[in-house]
Amino acid sequence: MSIDKLQKKIRKLKNPTIVDLTMTQEDIAPTVLAEAGAFLPAYEKVCTELLEGLQEIVPAVRLDFNCFVIYGTQGLSVLDRLLKVAKEKEYFVLLDGLNSDKTAVADYALHMPCDGLSLMPYLGSDHIKTYTQGLAENDKSLFVTLRTPNRSASEIQDLMTGSRLVHQAAADVLGRLGEGLIGKCGYTQIAATAAANAPDSLRHLRSKYNRLFLLVDGYDYSNANAKNCSYAFDQFGHGAVVCSGTGITAAWKEQGDESNYVQCAVEAAHKMQKNILRYITIL
Repeated sequence: MSIDKLQKKIRKLKNPTIVDLTMTQEDIAPTVLAEAGAFLPAYEKVCTELLEGLQEIVPAVRLDFNCFVIYGTQGLSVLDRLLKVAKEKEYFVLLDGLNSDKTAVADYALHMPCDGLSLMPYLGSDHIKTYTQGLAENDKSLFVTLRTPNRSASEIQDLMTGSRLVHQAAADVLGRLGEGLIGKCGYTQIAATAAANAPDSLRHLRSKYNRLFLLVDGYDYSNANAKNCSYAFDQFGHGAVVCSGTGITAAWKEQGDESNYVQCAVEAAHKMQKNILRYITIL
């Protein structure tokens, strides 16, 4: 199963991280933009080179469907090529941004060359079920976003509903939907995305939902750190992966070395790995 593949890859590389390849024009080295002549070809070039440079370090990558669909068929062609490159290099590949509850869209997404799809849960269980029906057949997993790391997330996601917070109520729904979809590693194919800067939430989710694999999003956000992220893992260092974006992909900006943007990303990925492994041991 898909989550089994991710957990196995994490154990092999001893690195529980996923790199979000979402970038803006400001995150691309100016020389690359100038040579490519436009953002989309420059973006494809940078993503392709990062996939090459990080393949022995990072087990997983995330791409956002919305970054490509705005460019129409040309953008979708680039997305398809990048997904295939990532799969060829044996990454676990997560596709974000597909939130339609239409059966045709779900069928399209489930047949794309990726390992997992990211959804929002707040349309309800019927929305999620549109995608769960084809998980086993297509060897895919779902990552359902319970708690986001943005500043105002608590305004809705942390509201009380009875004795639970809203995002905890959503986790209960995932727990029920995941029954019968448990892989060899002990986690269901319906995983959850939580916030790196909400340690109390991570503690609760890990302690109550021992079958729920967690993607800890927002490692680059303020108030997020490796210690907080460690609360998402079990005692064996399993059950979670931590997501960083421009902290790795645009590390050249901090180091002031645009000509070596891939090497800067590699160094940032190693640093993130080292920081997380200060708090957990992956057995």
